[in-house]
Amino acid sequence: MDLDGRIRHLAEDWGADLFGVADLSPARDAILAQGGRMIAAYPRAISIGIALPHSIVNQLPRRTERAVAASYRHHAYDVINQRLDLIASRLSSVLQHEGCSTLPIPASQTVDNERLCAVFSHKLGAHLAGLGWIGKSCLLITPEMGPRVRWATILTDAPLRETGKRMNEGCGDCTECVDICPVKAFTGRAFREQEPREARYDAGKCDRYFAEMNEKDAGLAVCGLCLYICPYGREKIYVR
Repeated sequence: MDLDGRIRHLAEDWGADLFGVADLSPARDAILAQGGRMIAAYPRAISIGIALPHSIVNQLPRRTERAVAASYRHHAYDVINQRLDLIASRLSSVLQHEGCSTLPIPASQTVDNERLCAVFSHKLGAHLAGLGWIGKSCLLITPEMGPRVRWATILTDAPLRETGKRMNEGCGDCTECVDICPVKAFTGRAFREQEPREARYDAGKCDRYFAEMNEKDAGLAVCGLCLYICPYGREKIYVR
């Protein structure tokens, strides 16, 4: 088995539901602006996705109930983040043994408190790998699961083949994620590569909303309504 097949097989065997490899050169300027020269030096990204449990996501309209919030934070956030980070770490070790340079990016980590972002966008990596498009919610929308997926990324110089091309935006006239947002954080503009995130999304509104909920609910802040409502996730399942 060649390296491409081996890495995909290991990722899926260790629990990844979605796997892709992206050529990062088309987004080099944006990656440099977000993460700096060390991050932008890597030519490729491996995207790993794990689907969220539908039974838990479907309870998000009742997110103010402590049992619902605690279940979502634990199973759809903390546990899946740990699973993703473990897969990324193990794959990075395999590639390092092959003589490749790797940098696993944590599934959830904010390093810039002013811009409220990580050193690398998982959504951008998955988009470039052909796994979905970035929707009006600024979430990565997959044909299989909509936005009901969490992601981790491995930056690498490993000679892996690109897995797909960027998907065209498929949201059309739908504004359900925009309409349901309790703090109106989305402008409703479709994703455009040349535009900054601020043209579509006010991250500060979300951050302040979560801070208020955490203060009120003792650290059990949960929203995710934009993730819950997306037709690309809901139409694949029977919603009770």
